[in-house]
Amino acid sequence: MIKKITSALVLAFIVSNSFGQTIVSTSPEDRKVVLEEFTGIHCVWCPSGHVIAQTIQNNNPGDVFLVNIHVGGYAVPLAGEPDFRTPYGSAIANQSGLIGYPAGTVNRTNFPGLEQGASGSTAMSRGAWSNASNQVMAQESYVNVAVEADIDIQTNELTVHVEGYYTGSSPVATNFLNVALLQNNTTGPQTGGNAGSNYNHMHRLVHMITGQWGITIPTTTINTFVDETMTYAIPADYNGVPVELADLEVVAFINESQQGTSSGAGAYPTYSGFVNANDAFARYVAEIDDQCGFDIRPSVNVQNSGSDPITSLEINYSVNSGTVETYNWTGNITSLLNETIELPAISYTINPAGNTLEVTLGSDDNNSNNTASQTFENAVTATGSATLILNTGSNGTQITWDIISAGGTVLYSEGPFSNNQSFNYPLTLPEDCYKFEVRSANGNGGSSVVLYDSNSEILFQSTGGFGFGESSNFNSNGVLGINDTTLEGVSIYPNPATSVLNVSNAENATVEVYSLLGQVLYTKNAISIEEQIQVSQFTAGTYFVKITNGNAVKTTKFIKR
Repeated sequence: MIKKITSALVLAFIVSNSFGQTIVSTSPEDRKVVLEEFTGIHCVWCPSGHVIAQTIQNNNPGDVFLVNIHVGGYAVPLAGEPDFRTPYGSAIANQSGLIGYPAGTVNRTNFPGLEQGASGSTAMSRGAWSNASNQVMAQESYVNVAVEADIDIQTNELTVHVEGYYTGSSPVATNFLNVALLQNNTTGPQTGGNAGSNYNHMHRLVHMITGQWGITIPTTTINTFVDETMTYAIPADYNGVPVELADLEVVAFINESQQGTSSGAGAYPTYSGFVNANDAFARYVAEIDDQCGFDIRPSVNVQNSGSDPITSLEINYSVNSGTVETYNWTGNITSLLNETIELPAISYTINPAGNTLEVTLGSDDNNSNNTASQTFENAVTATGSATLILNTGSNGTQITWDIISAGGTVLYSEGPFSNNQSFNYPLTLPEDCYKFEVRSANGNGGSSVVLYDSNSEILFQSTGGFGFGESSNFNSNGVLGINDTTLEGVSIYPNPATSVLNVSNAENATVEVYSLLGQVLYTKNAISIEEQIQVSQFTAGTYFVKITNGNAVKTTKFIKR
């Protein structure tokens, strides 16, 4: 709900007590544009509409204000997707006469010949928005609108101050003041946006502070001055989508009825209520994939909760209480904004019971919020025999994939492919830690991908919506037989080796040593339970040991120093 602090409709010029000065001009001005776009996360062409609307605003700074309304069937989220809809969108869309998405209205006005639907409707397709906007901005307005806002960060209370001044008389006796609250920079899914689930949603309507159709302005004659100040308690989220105070925006506009916007204005709030000047808040450490040996490049999200900008930070981090690494960051984070900072890679020792990465920021005015952590699990262990099934769909020419060991060896690498093709790859994976990664150069993902081992353990699976790419880590035990435990106790040591490589618990097996090029460098049958292989003559590098006993085969990597 909203609470009015002041409400004045007078014929004289009044200075607002809430913000200390009058903000509206009393000289005649041209009309400002309020472009409301009806959009949805599953609308293929809506991103094109976003670009067109943003271009119109960029070309006319201070004269065009955008409101993106998620509404209709394309805005309905699937399981796990954010819900950007509001209680107000359907009524606004329904009065426009739209027949397809994206659609938009410019000042909720009919432009003959530009209608998307029936004659007299206000909805237009995206190609008409620029023409309609130019027509509006070429007309003199009978009322000027100005708005300012402030957010108290301690109470999450938004105070909005709107002024209007009638330089002429409205053609109707009663007008309506509307105040829309928007949120910018919300990352989420968007069909057709070439960003997968990382599309940046802007100007997203989250609330109508003045209700569905605004509050009444009862006097609309020349020289009327409108002065409205209202407060609104900002919730933590809308439909489960978190509110970011630093990304909020306010648009105010005056309508002749439910439609017919005479003019409008917009503002980004200022912020008050800061307790500390220097306060870096470690909000969270980004999720870390299951690991098996790769160095981690963690990311920490830092918010400025102080009044002064943050230009440098000492960031300390460690895994499983191991060696602490320090990164000295420089940049500029102003009040309430946040930045995700990628830290240099850190090595660590896997803990079989689970792992924790902890990040601590350097000392400031409030040390109670300087630490954040993230747990991660150990990657699944697969057999040494796996299968990759890839369906490229209509995006095959953009897709590539590879499997890389923790030491940086590229075991497999394929792509790009033909469109609408299916591929089935049998893979042999020597004992090691691996990363499987599939990529799409244009960000549209593919059709479907699944990687599984000979025990049907799923190592990676995607239905195709992987954007620019996804990856998964896993171990391989090097055993090629299905459910064959014959070679499970086999070990080789030391690794790396200098002169002698020991093979243990492989009695009566055959052992072979291969180079990375597949050359057989050593072979021996029916080895003893503790076999020694002389490797001093090998040049430094990476080699594979293949151990075979009946139907069981195990391949293990070792390094010669």
